[in-house]
Amino acid sequence: MTNSIKNKNSSADYNVKQPSQPVIQLIIPTSFIGLRLDQALAKLLPDYSRSRLQSWISENRVILNEQTVNAKQKVWGGESIQIFPKDEPDTQSSHMAENIRLNIVYEDNALIIVNKPAGLVCHPGNGNWQGTLLNALLHHAPPLSQVPRAGIVHRLDKDTSGLLVVAKTIEAQIHLVRQLQLRTIKRDYLAIVLGNVSQNGIVDAPIGRHPTQRTKMAITSKGKPARTFYRIHKKYDDCTVLECSLDTGRTHQIRVHMQSIGHPLIGDSVYGRKLIKKDSILQRLNTNFPRQALHARKITLSHPENGETLCWEAPLPDDLNALLQAFQEHFQEK
Repeated sequence: MTNSIKNKNSSADYNVKQPSQPVIQLIIPTSFIGLRLDQALAKLLPDYSRSRLQSWISENRVILNEQTVNAKQKVWGGESIQIFPKDEPDTQSSHMAENIRLNIVYEDNALIIVNKPAGLVCHPGNGNWQGTLLNALLHHAPPLSQVPRAGIVHRLDKDTSGLLVVAKTIEAQIHLVRQLQLRTIKRDYLAIVLGNVSQNGIVDAPIGRHPTQRTKMAITSKGKPARTFYRIHKKYDDCTVLECSLDTGRTHQIRVHMQSIGHPLIGDSVYGRKLIKKDSILQRLNTNFPRQALHARKITLSHPENGETLCWEAPLPDDLNALLQAFQEHFQEK
């Protein structure tokens, strides 16, 4: 037996405590016809785990066409969804606006393009509950408090610099997430790797959580499909500058894929390998460089409101420019 809800603010119609987080309101796309409700929500809200969404459904925190439902409920497109998120530990303190400087490359009514510096975490969590990109966005644009994850559509690792896209409305977020799923958002990176890469290529290998080291990712048959295209930009003695493009966007994808072909990123303390001579200049540069040498330099997408194809590029940050300058001074270009 299901309970109807007539007013999203009516505690009489809703049997769980109202969260401090904003209610999420969605419309199921017609292209999702036949999917289970939990599958549809996982596609629309990729920043939330499937298990979390399923628990919200079981706790009657998800309302479909003004009725509570179960996770196996089929959707046919056009349904109205209301989600009452459950507060997680530190949610209220972490989702606070903070006056953190942002490098805004572009902004309009639908989206923001941010050039993220290395060292800035995207989302609060795992000991980084404040001082994140999310906190900065809430200060820059307070209405983002009404959009899940403050509109952040995809992530960059803490120590990866470069471009990422933020949706300013629920509608824009759904549109951009759909582009990611269809792989029509193009993301290009510059990576500096150890060793001499002999030719351009593709790494097509599934990535999932490392079986024993849970903070790491790894190539595993149980992982999700992942494909990285790479092209040689410059070659020096014992290191190569690559242009990498993502066909998919898995966690640590470029770092894991480059390690898998024997060319880990300069400065990558998690996936790096000792491929260089002891006490060499290259070893010192690799050891002293404080982060993985990876920069999201270009992003191309379809504007969520008018469909126009837009492209942005971000210059290399000072630390990567200095590293390349050191290569030019000490190594022979090939």
